[in-house]
Amino acid sequence: MLAGSEHGVHFMSRNVIRLSLCALIALPLTAAGQNTTEAPQTTLRADSNLVVVDVVVTDSKENPIHNLKQSDFTILEDGKPQTIKVFEEHTPQPAAPLPPKPPLEVGSFTNEAQIPASGALDILLLDKLNTPMNAQAYLRDEVLKYLKKAPAGRRMAIFALTTRLNMLQGFTSDPETLRAIVEGKKNGAKASPLLNNAVSGDSAGSDTSWSDSISDMAGNDPSAQQMLSNLQQFEAEQQSFQQQLRARYTLDAFNLLARYLSNLPGRKNLIWFSGSFPVSILPDGDLQNPFAVSFSSEEEFRETSNMLAHSQVAVYPIDARGLVVDPSMSAANQGSAKNPSQYLKASQKFFQQTAQEHTTMEAMAEATGGKAFYNTNGLADALAKASEEGSNYYTIAYSPSSLKWDGRYRKIHVDLAKQGLNLTYRKGYFADNPSAPVKYSEKSKNNATVPVYNPLRTALMHGGPNPTEVVFEANVRPVSTDIEPTAAPDNQLGNKVSGPFRRYQIEFRINPKNLACDQANDGSRSCRMEFLSIVYDNDGVQINAVANGINVRLSPAQYQATLKGHVRYRQLISVPAKGEYFLRVGLRDDFSGHVGALELPVSKVAQLRPLQALAAPAKP
Repeated sequence: MLAGSEHGVHFMSRNVIRLSLCALIALPLTAAGQNTTEAPQTTLRADSNLVVVDVVVTDSKENPIHNLKQSDFTILEDGKPQTIKVFEEHTPQPAAPLPPKPPLEVGSFTNEAQIPASGALDILLLDKLNTPMNAQAYLRDEVLKYLKKAPAGRRMAIFALTTRLNMLQGFTSDPETLRAIVEGKKNGAKASPLLNNAVSGDSAGSDTSWSDSISDMAGNDPSAQQMLSNLQQFEAEQQSFQQQLRARYTLDAFNLLARYLSNLPGRKNLIWFSGSFPVSILPDGDLQNPFAVSFSSEEEFRETSNMLAHSQVAVYPIDARGLVVDPSMSAANQGSAKNPSQYLKASQKFFQQTAQEHTTMEAMAEATGGKAFYNTNGLADALAKASEEGSNYYTIAYSPSSLKWDGRYRKIHVDLAKQGLNLTYRKGYFADNPSAPVKYSEKSKNNATVPVYNPLRTALMHGGPNPTEVVFEANVRPVSTDIEPTAAPDNQLGNKVSGPFRRYQIEFRINPKNLACDQANDGSRSCRMEFLSIVYDNDGVQINAVANGINVRLSPAQYQATLKGHVRYRQLISVPAKGEYFLRVGLRDDFSGHVGALELPVSKVAQLRPLQALAAPAKP
């Protein structure tokens, strides 16, 4: 449905709108709405074919090496020398003051992140999904220990992972603010619903399964042996399903973090504290088919790996359990009551699982240019080392000699003229066409019960960071003062949700320069976007949602006119009239696969003047 106005043409929401003649939107910017959504541009982002590699150089005592020159470095891709086009050295920089934000219209919000382009950024990820409760308490003390002595001016954000990613604190250089977040009630220890043992974790090897308990009782009884076999199969499937879910939630979190960090300048050090690392978070580039052993979506693995690289994110996995020892050796698990066969089986399981987890940590660090820390009780020291190492680095960028986008994994190797130094950097990337639209499978490949990956749904998880791949403004206002018994058309109410409701209008305002409209041979452009808005209650339960999309074809003249203003799109969504709720809104550019999202309390707009009142003629 199209609505005319004195300014031009606006899109109103419907499930899918396909147009061929009408211009998208070309609205002049008002003084209060100057172009504040232009993504920060840097030399490194000027050429989409540039491969950016951050290299950390240290001596034998892990001290950073400074003042190296471009001529000291040689970089190869699949064994072939590459020409370095960008070379920069980076050292820790104090946080620069943020410029004042341009004023927004009343009722308008933006997902644009204001981060000064100076120095690296630290992201602290407290993984409660994969960490037993006793390790969470120890981790909290170690993080506080670090924050008491943290270098001044280091900018850090804090996130927590449960079954969804939650932003606890955005980037700040104030250690008092960070300490308050870590000490707060919201950051207390929480049992994971997907660990068999909420205290020690399912990888500790101390759990005695039902099949272990009855294995020696079964004897040679065929019926008992069949029952044991069925039980072992059930336990294996249950454990596999839980691990697949943990891997999916963890991968979704990394995907969302990469989208959030995509438009922030410089290197980002993702310091990931976890107590049970899900196996195979990223594919193995050395395999002939890196995705043959993946549990689910090839597309999300590939996409997440490349987004972490493009966003200059280095992952530093740290084992939150500290020095891990075989729990079978503890006094509580020894003695005559302990079955020898169960003892041996538990010990073997522990060493195998621990080795797999440490391999996962090493693979994640190597793939992104970070470093793994495990078998150490000095978690505060590991955090300090990760932050220090990730703040002293050299950025090298080159345009690959081969521009054949064949999807293969291309290996990167960096050499240094000076011998005896240690180099840390990401070891490769997948050669996917950066201009091609991203496509996703409709279902999970190996397990239909594992949630299907949906990038826009992932971006709209309650409490998560605001992805900045597509920067936009959203103006939210109540439509009227009326209370309605039913929800607005096309709204998708949650279970047992009933009125009365109050209706709100969401107007998306997008800088068209942030969109990747596909160009045809005749110069016309096709633009496709998905829009999704979700209402959550205080507990993060989805109350209502509305999903729509547009698919338009613009002539060259229409597209040029569109570039002079904002793309504007409207949705109507109903919120229960009583209670506290949050509204999270987002969009996805179909051709690039990029997403943007933001979240606001409904209370921030509930008292604004309704649209009906704004449209009413002034009284004489």
